[in-house]
Order: sequence, then structure tokens, then C-alpha cells
Amino acid sequence: MSRRRFQGNGLPFLIGSLPVRDHAEAAALVWEYTPEIPLWAQLPARPGEGMMDQFTTGLPGWVEKDGSSFVDTEASGFADDMLRFYEGFLAVQADRGGPGTSRFELQADTAQGFFTLIERIGRAPQPPAALKGQVTGPFTLTTGIHDNRGRAIIYDDQLRDAAVKLIALKARWQAKQLSAFGRPVIISLDEPALAGFGSSEFISISRDDVAASLAEVIDAIHDGDGLAAIHVCANTDWALVLGSSADIVSFDAYAYFDRFILYRAELQRFLDSGRLLAWGIVPTLSPDDLARATAGRLVELLKSHAAQVMALGFTWEQVRAQSLVTPACGMGSLTLDLALRALKLTRDVSLKIRNE
Repeated sequence: MSRRRFQGNGLPFLIGSLPVRDHAEAAALVWEYTPEIPLWAQLPARPGEGMMDQFTTGLPGWVEKDGSSFVDTEASGFADDMLRFYEGFLAVQADRGGPGTSRFELQADTAQGFFTLIERIGRAPQPPAALKGQVTGPFTLTTGIHDNRGRAIIYDDQLRDAAVKLIALKARWQAKQLSAFGRPVIISLDEPALAGFGSSEFISISRDDVAASLAEVIDAIHDGDGLAAIHVCANTDWALVLGSSADIVSFDAYAYFDRFILYRAELQRFLDSGRLLAWGIVPTLSPDDLARATAGRLVELLKSHAAQVMALGFTWEQVRAQSLVTPACGMGSLTLDLALRALKLTRDVSLKIRNE
């Protein structure tokens, strides 16, 4: 199935995390509320399923000591492990299996949700419109994990390169596995840390390096015949994101649309190319906002935002065709009651948009 044959048409779409501990329960929620684009759920309440833990398996030098995890560049065998890493990388790139290549796949002990999704797809009463997976984005991963000196690995060229390649091939592997079901596949780069890009904390990190890291992962997803999404749940340099080769940009349309729409020229080019917006119109950052929200009011808000996009030269029909409806962010930190409310609102807003 070509990655180009997909329109959003206002379908519901989730970010990734849910506040439950059982994968069967999580899968049941996904298939109840978003059967059109089911995803594999990340359950941060379970050991090993945090954003970093799920995607660092296989990184050279990665160790856990005294309750903390880091890259130990001084460990015996680190250089040999790095050599084996690149040998495995080249083997996977050439579509060869063999020793050392499993590190570029998801593992059941940290990403059981993926394998639960695979098992459920075959039992779906009707084929989904698309399937979704995700990885922690390269900027978030490389700024969020550290070496044995406490320094973020983004500042070490070799470690950064290895981490980006690890993420890229885990994303490609997901795309290839899910593509076997004959449906369009979306792999999202979850990039919450991009909200801090350009701040004093990351002032020495070049824009070109960030763009190159994003491009490497996106290219790998495309190589696996997947569509690539970038999700940022706050404000960021949207010119960087919209100017990437991502097929879908996922943003918090509830709280940050006023910042997003400032990038009019970049947004116009993005939509002119036929790519999609995932509107995070269901609030998840404020429990009070979520408790007060109704589907009708959220539809009104989305349409008022869409009117500003239409002013760039698009019809409502075009905008809707190139849109998905999502929660503003993942729901792993919400109470179960609030997460259920967000799931229901996402489904109901999508239905109202599609049925107009």
C-alpha cells in the first residue's frame, strides 16, 4: 500500500500513552474509540514503558545502575559494542538479518503494546483506514538521555548519530511490520522536547543538526513505506517542523493554535503539497478544561481555527480532507476517568466533523 494513498478526512487519531497497566485493556480502549486508526498503546505506569526506556534498548553503552540509566562510554567493551552496532545497522539497511540486528526491533518487554496491536488487527471486524506506531523523536531522545558524565548525548557526535540511527531503524521496522496488513501506516515521532528548542538550555544545538536528525528518521519511515508524523504538544519552531519532509504535523490546536498560525507561509506550502494536520483539539494539559469541554464546543473551536487556515486559500472540504482529530497530547498522566473523557471527545468531535 503506497504511503501516498491516505487522506485524513477528520478521522480520530491518538498520540500514544494511556493510564492503564494492562495491554489488553489498553487495546480494548483503542479499538472502542479509534478503530479507524488503531495504534499500539504505551503504558508509562508499567516498568520499562517510559518514553526513553522503550527506544534505548540496543544503544551501545546503555546501562542501568543504582536506579538510573545512562550511556557508559567508559565501560569495557564499549568500543566493540559500537562497532557491532554499525555492523548491524549496515546489515539492516541492506535488508540482511543476522546477529546484532534485533536491537533495531521493538522488544516485548518494553513495547508489548506493539505485539498486542499486531494480534488484534487480524480480529478487526473491518479493515482500519490506517495503522499507527510511534517512536520517541531524535531530539527528545538525545536531549533526554545522558552519558556517564551527566551530559546529554546530543552533544556527542558519535552517540547522537548512533541514537538517531537506532530510532530510525526501529521506526522503519514498525512501518514494515504494519505494512504487511495492506493498510496505510503512520509512524509518529513524538517530540515534546522540541518545545524547548531555541531556548537558552539548547542554545548551542544547531538548527541544521536537528533538521538532519528528523530527516534521517523520516527517510527511514518512508523507506519502510510508512507516513511520517511529527507530534509536538506545546509551542516550537514550527518552520522547522513544517519545513521537514513529515507527512503529518500533530499539534496542540486547543492551547497553541495562535502560535501555530503565525507560520502562514510555511503552513500554506505544507498543505499545498497535500500533507496533513493532526488537530489536537481535545485538551489534555488542563484537567479543568477537559472536564468542561463538550464535543460541540470543540467542533466550533476547530472550525474557527480552520477558518484562519482557509484564509490562506483553501476550502473547508480541502482542510477537512487533510485533517485528523486528536487529543492535544498523550493521556498517560491523566486519571482513567479523564482519559476516557478525552477518548470519547476525540471520537465524538471526529464524528461531527465527518458527518457535516
